[in-house]
Amino acid sequence: MTYQLYIGDRTFSSWSLRGWLMLEKFGLNFETHLVGLYAGTYREELVHLAPARTVPAMQTRDGHVLTDSLAMAETLVEHHPTLDLYPRDPAARALARSITAEMHSGFMALRTDCPNMITHVWEGFKPSQAVLADIARIEELWALARARHGDGGPWLFGKYSIADAFYAPVALRITAYDLPISNAAQTYVDAHLQDPAFLAWRETSKEEIYDPWPYPMDLNRGPWPGDPD
Repeated sequence: MTYQLYIGDRTFSSWSLRGWLMLEKFGLNFETHLVGLYAGTYREELVHLAPARTVPAMQTRDGHVLTDSLAMAETLVEHHPTLDLYPRDPAARALARSITAEMHSGFMALRTDCPNMITHVWEGFKPSQAVLADIARIEELWALARARHGDGGPWLFGKYSIADAFYAPVALRITAYDLPISNAAQTYVDAHLQDPAFLAWRETSKEEIYDPWPYPMDLNRGPWPGDPD
């Protein structure tokens, strides 16, 4: 049997992307089901997965339902102990779990002021002090992980882990709103922008059409990195 993953749209749903990356990046067998997040029909479409009321939701190969991305992450770790979903080293694993949980519960200014989207860049966006404080904390965490455990690859702990899946939409928000970050942080953001899994996700998102646009802003649109001007 395969995992059954229920997601919202790909253009805006950051938590859906996190759930999908956790399965896709580690080569797990799963089927993806799209529910009408912006059509307003998603709760009816998730009734058979009670108590699920949000996306992503996942049904395990045993039929158990997970209704939260962090619960999904910890369940996958339990089910696949031979995969390095978190780093093997105990100190690295503790830090990876900690910064993943902080992402899951924190950075509300960034998440509120900068809705996730992957179609274009907003030109001239002015971040609030609260958003800048979130970015400063995120950079602190990224730098700490890279300095202590980042040898051997471009990701926070060298090899890709659940922590990277959770911070992928942060990298996309930084890109979409052209938020100021250090060169080192930009290198990590670029790893997400160039990741084949994200590129495949974004290519599929181009099939989605919105009228009206869910998160309008009185700003000009610039091209997404790598898109033609």
